[in-house]
Amino acid sequence: MLIEFVFVLLGMDIKAILDEHVERINVSDFIKDDPVQFPHRFSKLQDIEITAFTTATIAWGKRSMILRDADRMLSLMDNSPYDFVMNKGFECLGKENVHRTFFQPDLAYMLRGFYEIYSKYESINDMVKVLGISNDSAPAWRVCDEIRNISYEANNKEYNSQCFPSNFNNSALKRINLAIKWLVRNDGIVDLGVWDCIKPSQLYIPLDVHVGNTARKLNLLTRKSNDRKAVVELTDKLIGFNPTDPVIYDYALFGIGVNGIEI
Repeated sequence: MLIEFVFVLLGMDIKAILDEHVERINVSDFIKDDPVQFPHRFSKLQDIEITAFTTATIAWGKRSMILRDADRMLSLMDNSPYDFVMNKGFECLGKENVHRTFFQPDLAYMLRGFYEIYSKYESINDMVKVLGISNDSAPAWRVCDEIRNISYEANNKEYNSQCFPSNFNNSALKRINLAIKWLVRNDGIVDLGVWDCIKPSQLYIPLDVHVGNTARKLNLLTRKSNDRKAVVELTDKLIGFNPTDPVIYDYALFGIGVNGIEI
């Protein structure tokens, strides 16, 4: 591959390249052009949690559309997500579109689940602690499973594939892993680091098409499908580069080839 040839020619290893791009991309200026800006608007943990999960859920497609629609989604929640949830404002949502195939009834579905969680726990962070999810070998999938099951019970025992993947066990869980990354990573730059229930070393890479293709070009990923096995394979490789914070390399894998950033 051309990229591999360039590495050999320059005598540079992949970790050095990734570290260089992390330094360039993981800066505070990144926030204003990324969906992570929305949970950054809040200081209350519950507001941050709700905004992180709902924003990550619609974080697919053209970035300008994601930013526009996430802003509009927060407006639907009166820019006060936790109060909106606890006052059951979701019951007054209509049927209009929020983002692409995600509509207001889908948002209401998620918020109804959050209402049940916050009626029992102080926060989702607290729920994760109480349930001992940090002891699980794949905490992100366990967090998703708990929220999905609570939402299922809160919505007349119906699943919603727009909110949570129907192929749960095999899913890459890109959106959930993205939200949890925002909540857990704590270097004080882009990610918010408001959760202490899971360690950064337990995170999994948010795997989308671009990240997967970049990882394959760098020989970090051999699996062709962007599924759970691919997430585990890639994250295991990144752990070799940074055991305590492997998902920091999401910035490099996402940023290479985006916004004019090239190797």
